[in-house]
Amino acid sequence: MDLQDQLKNLFPDHEPEPAAEKPDKPDFWLQEQPLICKYEKRKGKPITIIEGYNGAPEDFKKLTKAIKQLLSVGGSHKNETIIVQGDYRDKIMGFLKEKGFQVKRVGG
Repeated sequence: MDLQDQLKNLFPDHEPEPAAEKPDKPDFWLQEQPLICKYEKRKGKPITIIEGYNGAPEDFKKLTKAIKQLLSVGGSHKNETIIVQGDYRDKIMGFLKEKGFQVKRVGG
C-alpha cells in the first residue's frame, strides 16, 4: 500500500486538485532572424554548418550540445557557428523548427 492509497483511506471525500500546468519555457533564447543551415565538404568529409545564432554564449553551448546529442555525432562551436560532422540538414532543421527557431536552408 503506497502513500496515496493510505491518504485515500484516511480522507475518502477529498478530491485532489489537478496539477497546475506550467507554461513551456523555451530551452534557448529565440531570435527574430532565421538561422542558416548549410552543407560543406572539408577535407573530403561532409559537415553541416549552422550560422547566425546571436544569443548568450551559455544558450549557444546548450544548443550545440542538444544538436550533437540528438544526432549522436561530434561537432564544435565557435564564432557564432555550429559545426556538426555529417550531412544532417533535414534532421537539424526539423529539431530547430520544433524548438521555435526560424531556419533557412542554403545550398543544394
